[in-house]
Amino acid sequence: MRHFRASFAGRLVSALVKGCLDMGAFIGPMRLIKITFLWLLLAGWPLGPLLAQNATELRTTAAKAERHEEGLPTAAPTIFHIWKFPVTNSMLVTWIVAILVIVFAQYSTRKMKDVPDGAQNFWEFLVESLYLFLEEIVGSDLIQKTFWFFATIFIFIFFTNWFGLLPGVGTLGWGHATTNGFEVTEPWLRGGNADLNMTFAMAMIFMVMWFIWALQSNGINGFILHIFGPKGDSQGALKYFMILVFFLVGFIEVISIAFRPISLSFRLYGNVFAGENLLDAMSNTVQHPAWAKAVFSVLLPIPFYLLELLVGFVQAIVFMLLTAVFTGVICMHDEEQAKAAHH
Repeated sequence: MRHFRASFAGRLVSALVKGCLDMGAFIGPMRLIKITFLWLLLAGWPLGPLLAQNATELRTTAAKAERHEEGLPTAAPTIFHIWKFPVTNSMLVTWIVAILVIVFAQYSTRKMKDVPDGAQNFWEFLVESLYLFLEEIVGSDLIQKTFWFFATIFIFIFFTNWFGLLPGVGTLGWGHATTNGFEVTEPWLRGGNADLNMTFAMAMIFMVMWFIWALQSNGINGFILHIFGPKGDSQGALKYFMILVFFLVGFIEVISIAFRPISLSFRLYGNVFAGENLLDAMSNTVQHPAWAKAVFSVLLPIPFYLLELLVGFVQAIVFMLLTAVFTGVICMHDEEQAKAAHH
């Protein structure tokens, strides 16, 4: 079993994170993983210039609102600019997480051993577990061309969620002194998935890949037939009635497909955003006296902190699982249907 893990998972790990050193295996997936990480790093920028145009007005309005607003603000503040592009604190967190994951992966796989230990053992266990889990969902054929995406998206979301729970994230930054002490109004770091720009960008990247995989597996005719075509073996007048029914159902399916990026992004964003606000509320429940605030601001959030550790893992699984199921439903079909679709 150890030899199987070293040979099987070792090749996968090497292909995922050491493509530059081992380009002979999985050269296509490795390139796609690099592109995906680049998309994730730049995910917050598409709306950046639009937000920057109204930055002055937004800051004026936000400054007044923040005096009465409790908890995490919905809009991630801009902390600096790269040329004309504003960089928010949530974008900075996604960059830090991506760099840390890449560095750790390179460190774990720099000297591959037949009997893994330490960091290599953990990384192989993670990759192998994801591969076997996803293979049961999308099948042995589809996993070959989709694993790079699903593994990347899980690892990225998982570590981003947990990074947002580290001390200092959301509590260190610019602010001003108040009667209750120093108040941070513009934190330097913010949970990456507590920004809707980030979660929506990941959902849209998935929808682009979903459409590509659907066309590759079904062809254009098969793709349309999968959505609007009748299912089952009907005969006589019932056949024509079912054609009409499934044609109408196809429009409902199109609407559900269009709403998938919205549901995916808001599910992840809502859970992470609500969790961070919950921790903030618990830490600020007791304000007076000063000694009680110092004690209870640490003790009260602990049970909820442990809950957020679980939520961070579950939400990464849910996002990956839903994207895998959506892909499997559109791409997995019978051999006879596949032949008919491509002819």
